[in-house]
Amino acid sequence: MPTAVPNAFDLTGQVALVTGSSSELGIGFASARLLGQFGASVMVTGTTERAAERARELQSEGIAARSHVADLMDPEAARGLVEATEAAFGRLDIVVNNAGLASVHIPERPNPLMVMSDEEWRLALRRNVDSAFFVTRAALPGMVERGYGRIVNVASTAGILTAYTGDVGYHTAKAAMLGMTRSVAVDYARNGVTANVVVPGWIATAAQLPSEVVAGNATPIGRSATAAEVAAGIAFLAAPGASYVTGTTLAIDGANSIAGATAAE
Repeated sequence: MPTAVPNAFDLTGQVALVTGSSSELGIGFASARLLGQFGASVMVTGTTERAAERARELQSEGIAARSHVADLMDPEAARGLVEATEAAFGRLDIVVNNAGLASVHIPERPNPLMVMSDEEWRLALRRNVDSAFFVTRAALPGMVERGYGRIVNVASTAGILTAYTGDVGYHTAKAAMLGMTRSVAVDYARNGVTANVVVPGWIATAAQLPSEVVAGNATPIGRSATAAEVAAGIAFLAAPGASYVTGTTLAIDGANSIAGATAAE
């Protein structure tokens, strides 16, 4: 009979790196906080000095936290982030690739595919999938050497079954993350490394647009998710107890992708 996993959600002694975790109300920071509450030491990172503010906030709650500023579209910066995490805490066990941005949240929102520029297309892929690839590639050698690791990628229901207008780059990038996750899961399963992906639906954050609030209210569950609810799914996949869960996709969307609900125009 299989042996039960002791302390299935105890992360004491483990080290987590959460990208895109400098926004106070975002999924990344909620995940960093929850992983820290389960006992992990946490590296908070973003592209601005807000990361240091978030790390101090976690420290005030008794969580061992550090911060590092990096543009993860640069492979050398991603490598430097992993090296800084290992230097600060001595190891790296958990990577949550949360960094990314939908074009609806930036002024230069691209147009549909037919008129989307080459620059807008490449930026969407670099911002959302290249960053996860670079960080994962830098983190894997240490995980493989230690025989243990958890990779959790944050995609979107926009990469599976739902879609909205005018954001082909974001949809494509988030779909690519699913394929990358499955590949890592297969390639490194024998090394004790799991790789999974969560696909949030509409999330109630400071950046949520009015149309997204309407779309969240139209889901079967009747509201948008909180960042903490997504973090709970991420924490499960990052936990020792999820040792036989790899290559899977966890939708956290209030049954939105099943119902086929899409954003309001």
